[in-house]
Amino acid sequence: MGVAAQYPLGPFTPYDGNPVLRPQGSSWESANLYNPAAAVVGDRVVLLYRAHGTDLVSRIGLATSEDGRTFAREADPVLEPEHDYEAKGCEDPRLALIDGVWHLTYTGYDGSSALLCLATSSDLRSWTKHGPLFPDFDTWASSPWLPHIRARKPWNKAGVLHSSKLGGKWWMWFGEGAIYAATSDDLRTWTPVSDELEPMHRPTPGRWDADLVEIGAPPVESDDGLLVFLTNGMRLEDLETRRVRYACGQIAVRVDDPGTVCAATDEPWLTPTTTDDQVGLVSNVTFVQGLVQFRGEWLAYYGQADTTLAVAAAPATGQR
Repeated sequence: MGVAAQYPLGPFTPYDGNPVLRPQGSSWESANLYNPAAAVVGDRVVLLYRAHGTDLVSRIGLATSEDGRTFAREADPVLEPEHDYEAKGCEDPRLALIDGVWHLTYTGYDGSSALLCLATSSDLRSWTKHGPLFPDFDTWASSPWLPHIRARKPWNKAGVLHSSKLGGKWWMWFGEGAIYAATSDDLRTWTPVSDELEPMHRPTPGRWDADLVEIGAPPVESDDGLLVFLTNGMRLEDLETRRVRYACGQIAVRVDDPGTVCAATDEPWLTPTTTDDQVGLVSNVTFVQGLVQFRGEWLAYYGQADTTLAVAAAPATGQR
C-alpha cells in the first residue's frame, strides 16, 4: 500500500551527510553538479542530475542508491546537447513515469533562450528527444522587473507532469519567474491554459518568494483530493550585484481544478543555511527538483548553490 500524503508535506530535515553528490573528475561533471530529478526503480533511488565542467555546458548524468543517500554514478552522461536549441546545455531535469514510459522534461539552452523540452525513454538511459514544448512563451512576461534584466523573448524553464489524466487531459505545470499550467491530449503538443500575463502562481511582494517562483518537483496526490508541489522561490537582495536567495516552499491545487492554486506556504521549508548552500556558482541557493517516497520516507533532492547535490527527509506516515 502507498503512504498517505497531506498538505504540506514534511517537516523535512536535511541529511547530516550532505552533499550526497559533488563534482568529480576533469571533464563533463568536474565543476558543478546539482538540480536532480528523482525516481524509485525497483529497490533503488535513481537520480538524473545536471552537471557541467569548466565550459558551463550542462549534461545530465545518472546515479543510483540503495539507501537514498549513498550514490554510485555512471561514467557518461545519459543526455547531452545535440541540437541548436540545446547547444549550450541540457539543464534541470524532472521525471514522470506514464504508461510505462519515462517522460523527462528539461531545459534546452542555446545561449540566448531557455526552452522547456521533452524526451522519452524506456530505460532512463536511451532518450528520444521531442524538442521545445513552448517555443514562443515567456514565463517572465508578468514580472515587473523584467525590463531591468532583459528584453522580452521566448523563455520558459521547469516543467512537471502528473502521471495520470485529470478530466480527460494530461496536465503540466511549468515556469520560471511565474508558474503556469498547460494541457495536452497526446503528451507532445501542449497548450497553456492562460496567456503570459496571467500565471496561476506569481511572486508575493515582501516575502521570501518576492521576485521569482518556479515549479519544483512533480506533484504528489493527497488523500483529500489535492496535488501537492514542492516549489522554489527567490528574493533578489541586490539588483546591481544580482545577489539572490533561493528557498523552497509548497503549493497545492485541487484535482478537480488543476489550473488554480488553492494553498501556498507562507514560509519556506528549506533555506540556505550551510556553507554548501551559501557558497558556490550561484550563492545562497537551495533548489528542489526531485521527490520520492522510499522506505517509509519522503526524500527531497535539491541543488546547493548550483554546485553540489543534497537530500532532505521527512517521515511518510499513514497507509491508504
